[in-house]
Amino acid sequence: ASCYPLLGVPASATQAQIKAAYYEQSFRCHPDRNAGSEEAAARFTALHQAYAVLGSAALRRKYDRGALSPQELSSAGRPSARAPGPPPAPGQRSAATRRPPAAPIFDFDAFYRAHYGEQLQRQQQLLRERQQRKRQQEEAAKRWQGERLAEFSVALVLLSAMVLLVVMK
Repeated sequence: ASCYPLLGVPASATQAQIKAAYYEQSFRCHPDRNAGSEEAAARFTALHQAYAVLGSAALRRKYDRGALSPQELSSAGRPSARAPGPPPAPGQRSAATRRPPAAPIFDFDAFYRAHYGEQLQRQQQLLRERQQRKRQQEEAAKRWQGERLAEFSVALVLLSAMVLLVVMK
């Protein structure tokens, strides 16, 4: 069976159109929706194989050129065979799928420090300078109040002395 008519798309269809058609068709004939229907299960498998071919750019090019072998076509939708040997213990991966622990793909802390570290330091410095200016202004205001109180006290004492001198004469 040809892959394009099976999915209901033209040979010029985009990957997005192929994907949409696959999802729509596979939804309709999914075995869970059509319990017990051998025809639906067979169509679902055929759709899956067709999408595996047309969904892969390399396999689609081979298919369009007619260079895709029947073996590649039939195995396109199936998972690859497991390596020979005893099956892995439950909860463990086989040696073929086990990967060494990888280094973190991206170090966000290093990126943040490299790109925003200076800016953060400048902002912290500006904040410290503002706080220091505010404290200085508050201290200046207290000094001014203290100086004014002293001047007022001296003026009051002088005024009182003048009033006493005038009254005593």
